[in-house]
Amino acid sequence: MTQKTILITGCSSGIGYCCAVGLKARGWRVFAACRKPEDCARLRMEGFESPQLDYADPASIDAALAQVLAATGGRLDVLFNNGAHGTPGAVEDLPTDALRAIFEVNFFGWHQLTRAVIPVMRAQGHGRIIQCSSVLGFITLPWRGAYNATKYALEGLTDTLRIEMRDTPIHIVLIEPGPVTSKIRQNSARHFERWVDWRNSVRRVQYETGLNKRLYETRGPDAFELPANAVLSKLIRAVDDPRPNPRYYVTTPTYLMGILRRLLPTRALDWVLSRT
Repeated sequence: MTQKTILITGCSSGIGYCCAVGLKARGWRVFAACRKPEDCARLRMEGFESPQLDYADPASIDAALAQVLAATGGRLDVLFNNGAHGTPGAVEDLPTDALRAIFEVNFFGWHQLTRAVIPVMRAQGHGRIIQCSSVLGFITLPWRGAYNATKYALEGLTDTLRIEMRDTPIHIVLIEPGPVTSKIRQNSARHFERWVDWRNSVRRVQYETGLNKRLYETRGPDAFELPANAVLSKLIRAVDDPRPNPRYYVTTPTYLMGILRRLLPTRALDWVLSRT
């Protein structure tokens, strides 16, 4: 049998790295893409094929996919869009350019890569496009407005794509993790520092007593936090099942919020979310 191929983005650490290692161990040919060249070099030392792919750089997206297709003879079985970051801060304190920047990485870059992969999968007669969304793609938490917005947009686009692709052999899947061990909090801090002038915000005290502590204080895992291999287990199901589910929940909070969103009126759900 021909070795199955997958392109995974955001593989420098966390979910992407775990999934790359896990699928490689299962016999997949894994193209583990990273944003930084030094991370790509490290993964190549570990035996991966690792194209450099920065969602904020359209040319790097095209070049990375071209590199993958050149290596496989023009075939790609699965795309796992995963790389993303957060820009914490109250919505009223987020400059519009901050939203433009995060949408470039968390949404527009994903769309560009997805559109480029679809013709490949059409031509070969099969394929799967799997999007790593979030529980924050269907409920919101305060101080995460930018990230919430990108994941809500991703869910809407992906749900539409799934319906549109029903007449093709391409499966479209969402994976929706809750708290999973990763470096997203540390990586988000630099975007917070770049964009949010919290010292001059009317919410300065709230930043000092809340968000800043979460970003900068050393702390243990969040409640119900799971290791990244919890996502790997759902990814394995998404790539192996003959008829994969449209979406896979990961972690107890995702299941709980899915239930509460269906059962509670908006004001009641707002009350719950304002206290998480």
